[in-house]
Amino acid sequence: MSPTHREVTTPVVEPAALDPCGRAGHPDCGIRDVQDRLGDKWTVLVVVELANGPRRFRELQRAIDGISQRMLTLTVRRLERDGLVLRTVYPTVPAQVDYRLTERGAELTHLIKALTDWSLAHRPAIADAREAYDLAHPGHDIR
Repeated sequence: MSPTHREVTTPVVEPAALDPCGRAGHPDCGIRDVQDRLGDKWTVLVVVELANGPRRFRELQRAIDGISQRMLTLTVRRLERDGLVLRTVYPTVPAQVDYRLTERGAELTHLIKALTDWSLAHRPAIADAREAYDLAHPGHDIR
């Protein structure tokens, strides 16, 4: 680059036209509760596991490292309430229960896959940005 060259040569990616709810003068349009559900710690992991087919409760618990029985119960109940997971009880002794994604839940897997792909593609750049931030702001407690 010459000393007189002042144009930005990096391609500019225009952000998508988003209209977030909750701003002043813009009422909450009802997406916050859905986004809260999808953004919680365990939902994505449960959906990813169920994308591989129906699972019994203990299979889910073993597959999702660190989730407690209580949190798994709450997560699958919330997903069932949202119409993303179907809970089926089989009339056996003892009763057998499995969980599977509904059609709406299966649609969600494509979005999770896109987010996963984006995360993997940008992971090194994000790690570099974090390192640069940490060096520029020593002693901060942001994690």
